[in-house]
Amino acid sequence: MTDSAIISKIWNLANVLRDDGVGYGDYLEQITYLLFLKMADELNKPPYNKRLKFPKLKDVEGNEITDGEICDWETLSGKRGAELESFYAQLLRSLSTEKGMLGQIFTKSQNKIQDPAKLLKVINMINQEQWSMMGADIKGKIYEGLLEKNAEDTKSGAGQYFTPRALIKTMVACVQPKPMKSIADPACGTGGFFLASYDWIIANNNLNREEKEFLKNKTFHGNEIVANTRRMCLMNMYLHNIGEIDGESFLSPNDALISDDGNRYDYVLANPPFGKKSSMTITNEEGEIQKEDLSYNRQDFWETTSNKQLNFLQHIKTQLKISGEAAVVLPDNVLFEGGAGEEVRKQLMKTTELHTILRLPTGVFYAHGVKANVLFFNNKPASKDPWTKEVWIYDYRTNIHHTLKKKSMTTADLLEFVKLYNPDNRHKRAETWSDENPDGCWRKFTYEEILARDKTNLDIFWLKDKSLTDLDNLPDPDVLANEIIENIESGLNSFREIMETINGNNK
Repeated sequence: MTDSAIISKIWNLANVLRDDGVGYGDYLEQITYLLFLKMADELNKPPYNKRLKFPKLKDVEGNEITDGEICDWETLSGKRGAELESFYAQLLRSLSTEKGMLGQIFTKSQNKIQDPAKLLKVINMINQEQWSMMGADIKGKIYEGLLEKNAEDTKSGAGQYFTPRALIKTMVACVQPKPMKSIADPACGTGGFFLASYDWIIANNNLNREEKEFLKNKTFHGNEIVANTRRMCLMNMYLHNIGEIDGESFLSPNDALISDDGNRYDYVLANPPFGKKSSMTITNEEGEIQKEDLSYNRQDFWETTSNKQLNFLQHIKTQLKISGEAAVVLPDNVLFEGGAGEEVRKQLMKTTELHTILRLPTGVFYAHGVKANVLFFNNKPASKDPWTKEVWIYDYRTNIHHTLKKKSMTTADLLEFVKLYNPDNRHKRAETWSDENPDGCWRKFTYEEILARDKTNLDIFWLKDKSLTDLDNLPDPDVLANEIIENIESGLNSFREIMETINGNNK
């Protein structure tokens, strides 16, 4: 079967199951479980002969049943009807108690395809291909397509874990990660930054055997607290030839903000989860469920705050080696908020070289109501003088209009930014803005200019919104409608945070 035929078949079955009430997310989960088992089965046979061991069925306490069947593909694919459904449910529960990548893949796993006939269809479809022989690019294309489709399904909420790949590729093209270097993402979602970095390193280097092994098994390190998203990331990575099926997981299920684990990395690329407040759900004395602001009291943080974004920024600074580099997506509030925000910005510019900010337009992210930026900074050793001398800002927001479906942002849209960023020698840059060219979107500001701004505000813009003065420049109605929705939802999110704070104080 051709590659396009395989992709088409998988999508067709996804649509059939969706009509039967199985969403893309649930379908993706089951594909993940079954693909993992099928590829493990293939690796146990010639020419691989890896001798991977799978446990017998376990009881509810996690103990192997003496005469229980083996939890592997061969046993599963031989079942039919009610017996198939029952065995599959027991298999998922049994594998969830295993260690390493196996346990991470099957953590909290459940069968969401209740019709045994439909489940058998999925099994048979997977069984028809030799997945281990298939190119990583094809397997990856299939899985990434499912992930993106799942992110587009607003009801699932999966969009918050999926960063648009055009933005990720642009960030990686600016940072240009090198072989034999470590890359971290403290909120890695489905693994987009890891995959783009992997592709960049492969495409731009002639790797020797040691470098290939390091790239496959030692380069990437991440945290993802949501079990379903973590399993998708692991599978996504494995299908792209990263990690070993019987190896240890390079993803931690722990909240990265809880503590400093002591590990330091050459690069941190991240898009921390949206939402300003860190919080935890508790049951109060009256038996009511409520949220409490969660502050992380860490000695390595400049400020103790419940602002999740500021905490991630401080944590990422800690994660970097002395010569480490970071590129981080952060919402506007990080650039202008007073109090802890102002102090964090001052310390960031003092202790690192904050050299570039990319202002992003609305209509880019699957989670609505977010106005975001990318901050690029390099860590530096301790010094009495601030490391940041000037900050270059590229305004890709003013007069830019995108929607996810009809006019999505592509890598081509950001090629000018990468060129002006000049990753080969970013110390040789030229502004496009000047008194003679006030419409130039690439401009630098000195450390002293920024420090003199109220609250050390980094939310800097200078371009005129043409739609306010020139009716001929109005975007299409659907783009305007999307921007209105974005602005309303952004305002609603801020209002919710205020109400949660008020209600929390009242209680």
